[in-house]
Amino acid sequence: MNLLQTLLAFFVVIGVLIIVHELGHYWIARWCGVKVLRFSVGMGKVVYSRRIGPDQTEWALSMLPFGGYVKMLDARDQDLAGLPESDLKREFTRQNVWKRIAIVAAGPIANFLLAIALFSGLFMHGIPEPVPKLRAMATDTVAYQAGLRGGERITAVNDEPIRIWSDLRWKLLQAAVGKNSVKLEIERANTRQAGAKTIDVVQLPLDSITTKDMETDFLQKLGLDLARPKATLGKLVKDGPAMRAGLREHDVVLAINGETLIDGLRFLEVVRESAGKPLAMQLVRDGAPLTINVTPVATMQHGKSVGRIQVEMPLMPEMTVADDPPLAAIAKGAQKTWDTSVLTLKMIGKMIVGEVSIKNVTGPITIADYAGQTARIGLVSYLSFIALISISLGVMNLLPIPVLDGGHLLYYSVEVLTGKPVPARFGEMAQRAGAGILMTLMAVAVFNDIVRLMS
Repeated sequence: MNLLQTLLAFFVVIGVLIIVHELGHYWIARWCGVKVLRFSVGMGKVVYSRRIGPDQTEWALSMLPFGGYVKMLDARDQDLAGLPESDLKREFTRQNVWKRIAIVAAGPIANFLLAIALFSGLFMHGIPEPVPKLRAMATDTVAYQAGLRGGERITAVNDEPIRIWSDLRWKLLQAAVGKNSVKLEIERANTRQAGAKTIDVVQLPLDSITTKDMETDFLQKLGLDLARPKATLGKLVKDGPAMRAGLREHDVVLAINGETLIDGLRFLEVVRESAGKPLAMQLVRDGAPLTINVTPVATMQHGKSVGRIQVEMPLMPEMTVADDPPLAAIAKGAQKTWDTSVLTLKMIGKMIVGEVSIKNVTGPITIADYAGQTARIGLVSYLSFIALISISLGVMNLLPIPVLDGGHLLYYSVEVLTGKPVPARFGEMAQRAGAGILMTLMAVAVFNDIVRLMS
């Protein structure tokens, strides 16, 4: 069932992105007066088609689902002998260079507009996410040495307000690429007045974050993690170790074997590390202190023995719904799309110079996996994923590689500067080289996908 859901989610993503991209080319070609012969979703042999409109444009579904194209009246590919002058005027290469640039650029631009529309809709709808409240951190971490202790809520990064955890991660990721330090505005409890809050500012250095760290959860290296609830017991399994020892639902565990617990997550970590070892749990029940001894049973998990006492431990962090009015949501969606595009280009640049591993190049298998995962999480995650892939598709298509839209834009830019089109012979050679580069990248991406899948 998961496989079918993954495949369906993947083909929806691919279908939407291809259609939007090619519609960009189609609409601008029509607007510029170019005759469109075929609009195909998919590549290779046409399996179904229908002609529509005054130009009898062929709308087609083709055999291979990975791609699509808009076929225009083009002297480079077709014999135009015998065509009336009214059609010849609508041939692609007879258009001025600025029209050709607009037609080629329209595909990637359509992908960026789709991302803006999706992000804007999500920001208007509201995204339920954890608040940026910090868990207590170790004393040797960057965060602790910067003055953070845990329990603080981060309200702004470099004077830009944030409301959710993903905003914090995104702002820090952008700053970490340039190894810049960031100014964090934090809200922390006032120790002198119960219930009161104080606003402080700390400077968090990011020069310790390497490019390799950014490929994983770099926040934990800094010492930043989500605050979790206290270790309050949930439901107990009947006749399990916890129930037999005398623990009850709603008990609040303060310490284990003398170690003060910072939250429920630390409770789970201690229990998992203590298979077959007696644990003295200092807890509070109905306002009264109590100590209960319990021994976790050993259970094999992924070839390793872990301890369990068969009790639920709620770990849901404090949540909020971040929504914005329409105009603010659109502006935020556009900014998110721009920032993601810039970050993507920076990471591509780092990959070219060897600072980022080529193992990060992913292909259709990884995209399908993430499509399935986000679809199972919920519509918000799935739409966010589509927006991110749409941005990646737009950026990749603008790279100056022959065969891609960016390669054609490079030709036309040379034509604008020199007043002459790129020689046909040079264009053919560049197309072959571009196809080779593209096939190599695809082979690397599929290889990485298979290695990732096997590991």
